[in-house]
Amino acid sequence: MFVSWCEEAGCTIRVDKMGNIFARRAGADNKLPPVMAGSHLDTQPTGGKFDGVYGVLSALEVIRSLNDANVQTQYPLEAVVWTNEEGARFAPAMIGSGVWCGEFDLDYGHSRTDNEGLSIADELKRIDYLGDSDCSPFETRAAFEVHIEQGPILEDEKLQIGVLSGVQGMRWYDLIIEGQPCHAGPTPMEMRRDPFMALHQILNQLYDLIEAQSPWGRITFGDIRAEPGSRNTVPERLVISIDLRHPEEALLEQLDQTMRELVTEVSDKLGLRSEVRNEWVSPPVKFDEVCVNAVQKAADLLMYSNKQMVSGAGHDSVYVSKVAPTAMIFIPCEDGLSHNEAENASKEDIEAGCNVLLHAMLERA
Repeated sequence: MFVSWCEEAGCTIRVDKMGNIFARRAGADNKLPPVMAGSHLDTQPTGGKFDGVYGVLSALEVIRSLNDANVQTQYPLEAVVWTNEEGARFAPAMIGSGVWCGEFDLDYGHSRTDNEGLSIADELKRIDYLGDSDCSPFETRAAFEVHIEQGPILEDEKLQIGVLSGVQGMRWYDLIIEGQPCHAGPTPMEMRRDPFMALHQILNQLYDLIEAQSPWGRITFGDIRAEPGSRNTVPERLVISIDLRHPEEALLEQLDQTMRELVTEVSDKLGLRSEVRNEWVSPPVKFDEVCVNAVQKAADLLMYSNKQMVSGAGHDSVYVSKVAPTAMIFIPCEDGLSHNEAENASKEDIEAGCNVLLHAMLERA
């Protein structure tokens, strides 16, 4: 449907070997690199109708608006759909943009399978979107992505536009604490080597540590596993997932070091063994200053209330920014809710974000 709408708007379509879709509106000089905008069309099992889709349709609406106004840009424009941003069916996330920018190779992207054992390559072929264009970066004048915030900040501060300067750095760990299993009844509390005795101290101090890095520090303990997992036995082992985020690499590194020292200190005091194991690292992203300024000027020109901020979530722009000048635009979403069928945004804010995208793209094109 999206491709048919782009063709109706006079765009030429190409699909690369990862199924990424590029819909091009010709410029006055088609030898010049394009100004791109877009996002993704895939969603979560409980996804709403704005996450990703809004950014794709905004790019198309810019093209339609320029057609309506009979405006030709010097540089060509491209509306882009990136494959498998969410990672809900095929892990990891952002595979289409990741292969395009060189973060993953094509074989890796094609080989990802879902829970039924079906691969991305086979499924792209089945739906006739295994394209023949190379999935590799090309010279790009600028790349923009407009998106709902997926958080509460803009709504809480009654602002219409977030001008994104970058994306938070993200680090995933497994915290492993080992003690000694024993019977829950006969063993006195003071004689136990109980991993949970260390855990509550560690969690409290880590929350305090992140609170001191307000407003952008984040820590989440999303999963806890006790082994052997028996109701009447002190656990031998705890495994706790940690998600640590901050937009400044130096502070993120400092938080990492402090966390490790804290875990060691508490564990040693209680006679426990511990380990902080690295699982995944995504460094902070700083968007292109020229593109960020184009978004800022557009928001100010249109007199929308706005602030500069960083994204707490990953987006295709993280990978696109590795090879192209990039910036993002946020609009508020109701109650900060996303990845949920109740996800919602007002028509006024949707229009505002698209207007900012229009003027930012015109600034660069």
